[in-house]
Amino acid sequence: MKIVLAYSGGLDTSVILAWLKEKYQAEVIAFCANVGQEEELKGLEKKALNTGASKVYIEDLQEEFARDFIFPMIQASAIYENQYYLGTSIARPLIAKRMVEIAREEKAEAIAHGATGKGNDQVRFELTAAAFAPDIQVIAPWRDASFRDKFPGRAEMIKYCQERNIPVQATAKKPYSMDRNLLHISYEAGILEDPWMDVTRPEHKEMFKLTVSPEDAPDKPEYVTLDFEKGNCVAVNGKKMTPLEVMKKLNKLGGKHGIGRVDMVENRYVGMKSRGVYETPGGTILYFAHRQVETLTMDREVMHLRDMLIPRYAELVYYGYWYSPERFALQSFVTESQKNVTGTVRLKLYKGNILVAGRKSPFSMYNPQIATMEADPTKAYNQDDATGFIRLNALRLKVAAQVLGPLDKIG
Repeated sequence: MKIVLAYSGGLDTSVILAWLKEKYQAEVIAFCANVGQEEELKGLEKKALNTGASKVYIEDLQEEFARDFIFPMIQASAIYENQYYLGTSIARPLIAKRMVEIAREEKAEAIAHGATGKGNDQVRFELTAAAFAPDIQVIAPWRDASFRDKFPGRAEMIKYCQERNIPVQATAKKPYSMDRNLLHISYEAGILEDPWMDVTRPEHKEMFKLTVSPEDAPDKPEYVTLDFEKGNCVAVNGKKMTPLEVMKKLNKLGGKHGIGRVDMVENRYVGMKSRGVYETPGGTILYFAHRQVETLTMDREVMHLRDMLIPRYAELVYYGYWYSPERFALQSFVTESQKNVTGTVRLKLYKGNILVAGRKSPFSMYNPQIATMEADPTKAYNQDDATGFIRLNALRLKVAAQVLGPLDKIG
């Protein structure tokens, strides 16, 4: 049997690699997608081979990740439960898609992942696999009772590695788990499971990798301009950039000024609540700037309709339905809505805050001559027309009040 494993090199996937070989008498191919983990990728190939992998794939998917996943999601202004920028969620379909492709190339019968049976990632990996390879077997060790019996805690996993000379750097006590990519870093579990625990205290400063605390950010604000074409950022400070270059540049700027920290309790797809802490410096700037261009260029009803649909879009990303007909349908609407979202935004970054310092667009629908409180030189808006407009919109309220009495007394 041949299995392709989503491999990170951490304790869990190192144990899983060896366990898969033993249980299934299988050839295990390790696959790691570089989606912006940075230093976590060092020495990964050697570690996988020493752990027992027959072959290792380490592929740089960062450009594809930024261009085909992050940017379309930002065009949609998708944020889960009004706080989470979907950093982990949006990476999983790309990783799973490539894992399935490698499985086909290698003629593997199965793929495997290290996601737990309590989390969202198991769903994201397996829904993507279903969309691309409905016939392939998916092995999820954490949903296998024999695996959980063998490894009830980290101590047992560490002992297992020591007995088999599996190279891991881990201790029995882990303060929290971390997942990093180009869009964000997430922290959860361990000490973070207490929602009263304050991560802003000085003793937790070392937890954060991408951002300084707002208190430690520069005392002088910094200005940055972002140019957009059809809803996508194409330049920062006047310099043309690829989506990947945009993300890297904005991550540095945002991190420098303490931008993009979120501490929230969210609703997992499997039904439980979970506390997560996130750093999304570049993504936070990008979302904010994108919205500013939209305020100038998008028709009111198109914007409001998009905003009604986007909580559902965000759910689809969070739940793992990136490759679903409904997400593709919504993306088509988003793409249509973005055709005139072109312009430049100037932002002021200061101690965790993003302030708009100007926006302009060749497709701006804002007309100062119409909006002015002074005399309208264009005669495009006759204030007398508002009388009939209000009278017609008030008609149903008047009728209801006449029939039912004052509406605040009803019920």
